[in-house]
Amino acid sequence: MLKNNKNNYGIVAILLHWISAITIFGLFGLGFWMVDLSYYSEWYKTAPSIHKSIGMILFFIVLFRLFWKTINIKPIPIGNKFEIKISKIVHFLLYLLMLTIFISGYLISTSDGRGIEIFNFITIPSLGEFIENQESVMGSIHKYSTYTLMVLVGLHSIAALKHHFVNKDNTLKRMIKTK
Repeated sequence: MLKNNKNNYGIVAILLHWISAITIFGLFGLGFWMVDLSYYSEWYKTAPSIHKSIGMILFFIVLFRLFWKTINIKPIPIGNKFEIKISKIVHFLLYLLMLTIFISGYLISTSDGRGIEIFNFITIPSLGEFIENQESVMGSIHKYSTYTLMVLVGLHSIAALKHHFVNKDNTLKRMIKTK
């Protein structure tokens, strides 16, 4: 089943979810590690290049994910009215934070007028500097948005586990497999 139905997510939505989740954790770990690299580290240029390349690819995956979400039905939410309302708010914030992180990362990397090379295959051109001290301002936005995203991802994960182990409903199961 490619598309969602009223009870379950389709394989495309499931794959997009898990690819995004795994990649976000990987990018967070890489970003957290690379900010402390010294100029003399062999990874000083390589790690940021990998981070930017994967980040840009994930940006396009998330854009596709948002498109896919708009052309598919959403399975009927599971839970009480409060849980459903909180779930909608958290999902909105997750997407908002991801987009904020992608845009701020792009603006950090392109503030000097150079584009972003995606694995030396394609270059995303720079739009230049929009504000004074753009790299630093966007760096702060990128950093704090990322930490906030990770907190929300943690809450999102705890909520899924609560549904699975406490409520014993299909919330987590339907994001793991199709029926």
